[in-house]
Amino acid sequence: MTGQDLKTVKALNETSEGLSLSKREKHLIGLAVTLTVGCTVCSNRRFKDALDDGISKKELTELTDLVALTNAGVVARTALSSWDEETDEKCSDGTCSVS
Repeated sequence: MTGQDLKTVKALNETSEGLSLSKREKHLIGLAVTLTVGCTVCSNRRFKDALDDGISKKELTELTDLVALTNAGVVARTALSSWDEETDEKCSDGTCSVS
């Protein structure tokens, strides 16, 4: 089986083709997502594709720094909010903890 056998991959490709975003915007957004989720294989391919399509190493470095700073900010804000808020609430859908 390959990714092209999955209906999900086909739907993603069709959706991507229909977007009004430029190829450059798609490269940068896709790379930001793959860096955030930590997929080195996807990030490597996206870096190479972006360079091949004329996005400079400087721009990719700046994107990487922005993604890292944004994620660090989210972590810091989440931690601060968690420390500041006293609550007995629990995740209702079980996504926040392992039982």
